[in-house]
Amino acid sequence: MKYFIQFLVVTLLLLTCCKKEKKSDKEIKNVHKEAIYNSFGEKMSFDKILTSEALLTKFNTLKTGDTLNVKFASKIKEVCSKKGCWMKLSLSEETEVMVRFKEYGFFMPLDSEGREVVVNGKVFLKETGVAELQHYATDAGKSEDEIAKITALKKEFFIEASGVLMKKNKG
Repeated sequence: MKYFIQFLVVTLLLLTCCKKEKKSDKEIKNVHKEAIYNSFGEKMSFDKILTSEALLTKFNTLKTGDTLNVKFASKIKEVCSKKGCWMKLSLSEETEVMVRFKEYGFFMPLDSEGREVVVNGKVFLKETGVAELQHYATDAGKSEDEIAKITALKKEFFIEASGVLMKKNKG
């Protein structure tokens, strides 16, 4: 009986030590996605990502001062050409969202225009003044004539991003 108990204990130890952990399909997919995305700012997961269209629907219900926490996917339309301190993302053919980064904690590469991104952050509706709009136009490399045409404030969709995942270039 003594040998039988020792045999059971040794067998159980071997089985528990040698058992391989099988990763779930979701974990495998997330590992694969992480391999094809560069991460900026706070670490984030790939779950509950809204489309640009779904975010636009949420934005259209906001009033000035309202905020929502969201995670959504889009394409970079424009990036600050001076240091990457802001970017504009497409929500639809005619609508875009201005993205700035939480506490200027990170910046985007200057050559990231056109890249796919997933953004996590706080969204809100804001009225942007003429001076700030002209500043953004200067950062974007717009001509003096284009900057001079900015004469009225604009209601804009904004995101303060805490994290961004940007799809890596192929190659």
